[in-house]
Parts: sequence; C-alpha cells; structure tokens
Amino acid sequence: MARPQMLRLPEVLQEIQMSRAAFYRMRARGSAPRLVKLPNGQLRCRRADLDDWLSQYEDTAA
Repeated sequence: MARPQMLRLPEVLQEIQMSRAAFYRMRARGSAPRLVKLPNGQLRCRRADLDDWLSQYEDTAA
C-alpha cells in the first residue's frame, strides 16, 4: 500500500500563494487544511487534504 503524498508547509504556502502568518491565522480559526505533526515537530499536509480543502473554494458559477 502506497503512502499518501505529504507536502511540507512551505510547499503548501507556495501552492496556495499565502504567507505563513496568514496561514496560521486561518489555522487558528479552524479554516485551514488539516495538518499532521510529525514526531520531530515538523508539519505536513496530505495532498488529498489540501485538494479537498481547495475544492471548497472552487467557483461553481463559472
């Protein structure tokens, strides 16, 4: 079974074109994509979680 692709936080920030501070504000409000904290303290985001989060904001009127 293949492991899901895990993105580092800088990769997520680059993809969604958001600053780290803005991302952490969203995270504090509970509106950021789900993150996984690794045993070494680093944060990762599963590709599937990021894609699901992004799909919430797609413009369905287009």
